[in-house]
Amino acid sequence: MLSPQKEYSLELGNQTLIVKLGAIANQANASVICRLGDTIALGNCTVSAKAREGVDFLPLQVVYQEKYYAGGKIAGSRFRKREGRPGDDYILLGRVIDRGLRPMIDKNIRRDIQVFCTVLSYDFEHEHDIVSGNAANLAVALSDCPCDGPIGMVRVGLIGGELVLNPSREARLKSDLDMFVTASLERVVMIEAGANQAPEAEILRAIQFGRKWAQKIAGFFADIQKEMGKEKFAVDPIFTHDGAYKFLKNWALPEITKAIKTHMPKNVRRGIFARLMEESVIKLKEKFPTPKDCTDEQLEEFQKLHDHGPAFVDKIVKGEMRRLVLEEGVRMSGRKTDQIRPLSAMVDILPNRVHGSALFERGETQGLTTVTLGGPGDRQIVEGMEGEHEIRFMHHYNFPPFSVGETSNRLFVGNREVGHGNLAQRGMEPVLPSQENYPYTIRAVTEILSSNGSSSMAATCGCTLALMAAGVPITTPVSAIALGLISDEDGSSGSPGKYVILTDLQDEEDFGGDMDFKVTGTEKGVTAIQMDIKIKGLPDAVFEEALARAKSGRMEVLKVMLQAITEPRKEMSPFAPRIETIRINPDDIRLVIGKGGETIQKITKELGVEIDIEDSGLVFVTSVNGEAMEKAKSWIMGIVEKPEVGKVYKGKVVRIIDGTGAIVEFLPGKDAMIHISELQWGRTERVEDILKLGQEVEAKCIEYDPIEGKTRMSLKQMTAPPAGWTPLPPRSGGFGGRPSGGFGGPRRGPSRR
Repeated sequence: MLSPQKEYSLELGNQTLIVKLGAIANQANASVICRLGDTIALGNCTVSAKAREGVDFLPLQVVYQEKYYAGGKIAGSRFRKREGRPGDDYILLGRVIDRGLRPMIDKNIRRDIQVFCTVLSYDFEHEHDIVSGNAANLAVALSDCPCDGPIGMVRVGLIGGELVLNPSREARLKSDLDMFVTASLERVVMIEAGANQAPEAEILRAIQFGRKWAQKIAGFFADIQKEMGKEKFAVDPIFTHDGAYKFLKNWALPEITKAIKTHMPKNVRRGIFARLMEESVIKLKEKFPTPKDCTDEQLEEFQKLHDHGPAFVDKIVKGEMRRLVLEEGVRMSGRKTDQIRPLSAMVDILPNRVHGSALFERGETQGLTTVTLGGPGDRQIVEGMEGEHEIRFMHHYNFPPFSVGETSNRLFVGNREVGHGNLAQRGMEPVLPSQENYPYTIRAVTEILSSNGSSSMAATCGCTLALMAAGVPITTPVSAIALGLISDEDGSSGSPGKYVILTDLQDEEDFGGDMDFKVTGTEKGVTAIQMDIKIKGLPDAVFEEALARAKSGRMEVLKVMLQAITEPRKEMSPFAPRIETIRINPDDIRLVIGKGGETIQKITKELGVEIDIEDSGLVFVTSVNGEAMEKAKSWIMGIVEKPEVGKVYKGKVVRIIDGTGAIVEFLPGKDAMIHISELQWGRTERVEDILKLGQEVEAKCIEYDPIEGKTRMSLKQMTAPPAGWTPLPPRSGGFGGRPSGGFGGPRRGPSRR
């Protein structure tokens, strides 16, 4: 029997957001069902009973689960029908929800917080990510987890110059903007966007539009929270000791300040900080020695004090970094707030067997990007509850531990790699050539070789360079920059007072700062945005200044990029495949494929080419061998060519039918009958007297039936009849009198590669 439930609703433009509580999943700390149309999602929040030992961060995990049944689908694999690890799209959606929640939750919590988003029903009109995100946001607000807010989440589209709230799946195909905005009652908390080179003014307008509607949802959730929310649990206080902190600050600050202001490699500076952390334990033991005669409880307190030396030093480093920016306008390595680290860009650093390559450097961040070109058959097929779709452009990002001078057992792709790779991919998509004009499948891979912040933006710049080096005709180059923010936020007011925006964010400013604002774009406008913050929201003035600073920074980076290569190459690597396109009648697809795929497999095997056929009749032939390409094209055109009465064809005898005639293959995959009466201007007793198996002959087409696909040819009509020739009595033959099974028609088959 279902538990009693409560239902709430909110009008959002022409949509109604429905929230149900108490119906299901009541053993979770809080569970919420959200609905738009027939799209339904379940959001849960569960918190562990005890703190996790040995962590110094907020252990929040957001899991986004797609369910095939939600879209009325069964997995297409014959061997696996159960949902497995979330696909990349759902990992990305989980990260979007996480970035909205994380700054609102008390950062001192060490208990595991797990938020599940489960799509239960999808109507292919109301997008499940908005429904799931809001279900998760409300579940956290209703739980006993200490969290400011609540927060609401919306999607903003830009169609024909008009901003659209939560556009449908179909409408999004026409939109020049796809933006997520998450906001609390006071401020914008999270932004994620892809755009078709949208001007900064339009981006700012969309943020303001999205904030208004997200805040309406946040207010709706606040009313529900007042009525149904649980009392928040108390957070274990973080260990503090004013005397020890002041002592270490007086001891370490001069060296910390010098290390921050002095230009030096990251590993040298971090080495200084690491040494100070190690020495801090010794200093605290000297300053606050453990009494000889103390209780076990006192011994434990002194041990805790000594062990917190490194944490105190870390706090001092971050505090001094922030003070120098806010009070003196000085940042790491003595840079100015709008100063970009030294830039370098090169192409062709690998042999041209790699179809395109580039190395982009910004300070100590270094990314190697390669581009590989393939045929249409190399597209990635993605299957999910929404059905199947193909991806023709992929950007993959790898971040090995050696790039930061460390060792690690995390050697495979994680959520961070998926997110950074997708950000660069999204930033490049608006400038790619159309599939019709450029049918290649494109895979870009960025290997981060060295990192000191903004590696995802380096990946975007490297991707642009490698694409141009590979000869991919992008419409315009894309550059990228990451911005930071240092404010006097104390963690309680929810918004910054005095703040400074930093151009070209580096690691220490990311870890110790308040914002990571990544922007990719062209001279014309923005192509992607991703914003992470650590404080509880930002005012509009920050976005306006950040977008302007990002544009000037991108243009400075672009100048250096264009010194390496100014435009896409006209020629591709000789080792890259070439693609030729042939348009055939869709009815002839079966002829090219052949029975059971026999014909198409024969072509690809003999010539070493790849052939891909679309339902529209578009045929793509891919090969690195020009001669093989031409042979394949001729073969295919021969298969679909319609016989022309009166035309002479070269053919080979493939079958002799005693007393009836011969079958000749005159075009690839096409046979014709030469009846015995058409062999010569006189009676022929035996076909073998004129033709032999395997013999090559020239014959004239004398009849073609397009409905049956049958052709008759003649040898004798290649010449004029002899003088005084008298027609002989007709034998059985022709289309009406042919013996059963004696005629060879086109070779057919239902399948294709």
